[in-house]
Amino acid sequence: MSKRIFRAICFVSFVVLIISVALTVGVLYTHFTTELADEMKSEAQTIAYIMEQNGIDYIEDLPSTDKRITVIDKDGKVLFDNTVEDISKMENHRDREEIEEALKYGFGESSRYSTTIAEKTVYYAVKASDGTVVRLSEVQYSLFTIIMGTLQPIVVIIFIMVILAAFFASRASKSIVAPINAINLDSPNSDEIYEELAPLALKIARQNRTIREQLEEARRKQEEFAVITENMQEGLILVDNKSNIISCNSAAKRLLDADIPNKHCCVFILNRSVELSECVEKALSGEHCTQVLESNGRFCRIASNPVKNGEKIAGAVIVILDITENAKREELRREFTANVSHELKTPLTSIAGFAELMKYGMVKQEDIKDFSESIYDEAQRLITLVNDILNLSALDEDGVNREKESINLLELSKDVAKSLKIPAEKKSVTLTVTGDNVFVMGSKKILREMIYNLCDNGIKYNIDGGKVNVAVTAENGHGKLVVSDTGIGIPKEDQNRVFERFYRVDKSHSREIGGTGLGLSIVKHSAMFHNAEIYLQSEPEKGTVITVLFPL
Repeated sequence: MSKRIFRAICFVSFVVLIISVALTVGVLYTHFTTELADEMKSEAQTIAYIMEQNGIDYIEDLPSTDKRITVIDKDGKVLFDNTVEDISKMENHRDREEIEEALKYGFGESSRYSTTIAEKTVYYAVKASDGTVVRLSEVQYSLFTIIMGTLQPIVVIIFIMVILAAFFASRASKSIVAPINAINLDSPNSDEIYEELAPLALKIARQNRTIREQLEEARRKQEEFAVITENMQEGLILVDNKSNIISCNSAAKRLLDADIPNKHCCVFILNRSVELSECVEKALSGEHCTQVLESNGRFCRIASNPVKNGEKIAGAVIVILDITENAKREELRREFTANVSHELKTPLTSIAGFAELMKYGMVKQEDIKDFSESIYDEAQRLITLVNDILNLSALDEDGVNREKESINLLELSKDVAKSLKIPAEKKSVTLTVTGDNVFVMGSKKILREMIYNLCDNGIKYNIDGGKVNVAVTAENGHGKLVVSDTGIGIPKEDQNRVFERFYRVDKSHSREIGGTGLGLSIVKHSAMFHNAEIYLQSEPEKGTVITVLFPL
């Protein structure tokens, strides 16, 4: 501490000394410069007046002076210069700054600095009544030149003053800190100290005790807070009124997919989204704010509230909730509802249209059979669609019996092939089942529906005279069900979406053959029910192969 006091006193003394010298030199230089300018103005005006009264010949007879006198006509030609013998060789002065100002305003002044000789030449010009200009100039030493000329005495004075300041600063600093250094800060009352420092020692002792108690309490609360926040599923961020992070739990970093480079960094480093920025800004302005942030397929609800200290905003609390599953469910529900409404409306509209024509007798007797057949087909399509929706809803809502039994995949596949014999014959498609007896644990009803949909799609989207083959094998600890066909195939860009509900690769062709768009979605959910994996391989105009692997 004594060193700091010593350095401070020396530094202050040195700075005051330098400033004093600089101010003195500056004031004197300014004063003499002003005096010189006033003197030159007066002389220039006097010479101009004399020249007006007596002519330029009178100026030529003036005694020699240290100032340069130049007379220039209104065109810039030099008429007289007391320092030049042959003025005819002098260049035109019309473009000189002081001459231009004198011709324009009646007087002008300027200065030009020479870096070579470190001197400044001051010019002052006055316009006479006949249009000529009288100019006075004088060399003026720069402030730097003056300082360099007096540098030696200045350095000597500064050196002596620094030595004196160091001596007195050393003694003063030691005398100041000696009684303070004698205090034992841990037990300030145990040592003999100056009477004047007794109140300070008492306050230090009380403060030490208070600090220890507060630190222990703060440590305990911090541990409790850390344990609570780190075990939260919700993200929690505390920021100060400058948007710097005070606390951030692991859930917040996980939900925002970010990390904190340091504890007191800006909260926007975690995530630069508009939603988070708006929540923070509104909270720090005293408003509650809620936003939904979507990032990398994840939906988070961000809620922020201001933290007030009286009327002043001290910071904000930001809570982040993961609502991805709810958001996706809601999106699927809306999409499913819209698709169901559309799919149900189509056959019902057809049935209502045919029935209306028959009701008002607008159908010929020989066409009634065709109309009735159309109504029957649309009704069957409607029943199929409703059954698919019910099956899919049951799989979605766990509305099926979860008790499983041992099922022979080969026998079940043969049973399904028999039920599809007539549709296959209508399209001249050969449906074969090959393989081994493979037993898996599952629901017979759901497995039958899965195999039925796979084989039904293979028949519907096949070419006339095509083939559908179902192969059942056991491989690497899995039951393998492979359904292959020689049909129209699926384009590569559609292969990732064919398992979505109501998605059709060729909508017009699907409606023509009566597809509902739910078959492969039921297959997907049936596989999920049995913890099975689905693989799709397809090439347009060559066929499709769908493989389902069941755990044995």
